Amino acid sequence: MNKTDFSHLPQIGKLLEDQRLKKWFPLITRQLTAGIASGILQKIRLTENTSVPDRDAIIKEIERKCRNTSRKRIIKLINATGIILHTNMGRTPIPSDVWNTVSDINTGYSNLELDLHAGKRGMRNGLIPELLSILTGAEASLIVNNNAAAVFLILSAFAKGREVIVSRGEQVQIGGGFRIPEILSLSGAKLVEVGTTNITKLSDYKHAITENTAMVLMVHRSNFSIQGFTENPSVSDITSVIPEHIILAVDQGSGNTTEDIPGEKKAGLYIKSGADIVCFSGDKLFGGPQAGIITGKKNLIEQLSANQLMRVFRPGKTIFSLMEEYLIRKINGNLTGHAETILNLPVKELKKRGNRILRGLDRRYAKLTDSFISTGGGSAPGETFPSVSLAILLPAKPERILARLRNLETPIIGTISKDRVLLNLATINPGELSYVGVSLKQIMEEYSD
Repeated sequence: MNKTDFSHLPQIGKLLEDQRLKKWFPLITRQLTAGIASGILQKIRLTENTSVPDRDAIIKEIERKCRNTSRKRIIKLINATGIILHTNMGRTPIPSDVWNTVSDINTGYSNLELDLHAGKRGMRNGLIPELLSILTGAEASLIVNNNAAAVFLILSAFAKGREVIVSRGEQVQIGGGFRIPEILSLSGAKLVEVGTTNITKLSDYKHAITENTAMVLMVHRSNFSIQGFTENPSVSDITSVIPEHIILAVDQGSGNTTEDIPGEKKAGLYIKSGADIVCFSGDKLFGGPQAGIITGKKNLIEQLSANQLMRVFRPGKTIFSLMEEYLIRKINGNLTGHAETILNLPVKELKKRGNRILRGLDRRYAKLTDSFISTGGGSAPGETFPSVSLAILLPAKPERILARLRNLETPIIGTISKDRVLLNLATINPGELSYVGVSLKQIMEEYSD
């Protein structure tokens, strides 16, 4: 049997001189491009009794894999899912004015840990503690990397080796496998379960208290709701029955502070009702950058600030500068959270936007249809709000159309409902409408007669 002759295979160095491959260097580096080329050549060598592809065919295959590799990069995309705070898409977009205002801080040096008055090392807080206290009514505040870090820090600092009481109806799991029982175990705290899935009474908390109880933890049901025959005591009710030395901590999660969102209590209300500590996410309903925000009693916040884990969980200058600027604008009433802004969009305005897109499209393949949006991102579970979507009616499987939309230079991410692709207009920014229209026209022309 004759063996395949590989002597005419091009060398890696020669291949990388081709302009078709050089264009990938700025996108994925020369090294990754070379690795991809090497892998393809090796695969050819390991394939016996087949003809050797010509140079152009090899380069095309390298280009295909380079493009697939480049799609792993974090790039801009268009959210047409109708899920406002989509965790897989970065939740809340940072307001451009906020980003531009702090750009000089992040591209140069800053007083991140420098006390300009004393000329000595300072704390990396800026005005954030004072601003958060204004917003929530808490005595003191701090921020960490995210809300998961906030929960872990609170448990580790105040309940390690001791008992934490949690309702069975609040032992949630959120995205990425973050489970309340497991995070308690990792922190060194001991979980004490009370109540049932749907009913937890005030007496359940009271009877579970022992001399080893450090904390009662109330957890936001971020991605599900329990309806029907239910009962849960309020923060003020629990405060009235637990001893003063036991900490009442609330994982409020969603970050609702000033927003009017159905089913979501404001963080400040928990503080006012007697909670010792409240933590929540900065990039959900709150509308800012990713962070875990902890507010509460001054003595407890001071203990958290001094905890060694703070060095593990503290954010960097980008988050601090963005959060500070965002808080100032939020308190001054100069901006509204991203989710609240979208939820307040009139259906009439959404139809107007949809018709702008439709004007350039073949009406056989697209139409407007009533739909719904949700906040997502672990907030307002079970709540939906009216919206309008563009239904794509191409003669192709919806999965194939979704894949084609994802494959655009700026991907458009839609959903499938009733065997149709839907592009929800509420989560598409007005500045993106033109691109969506041009892209859809191009795709529809691929299916034209």
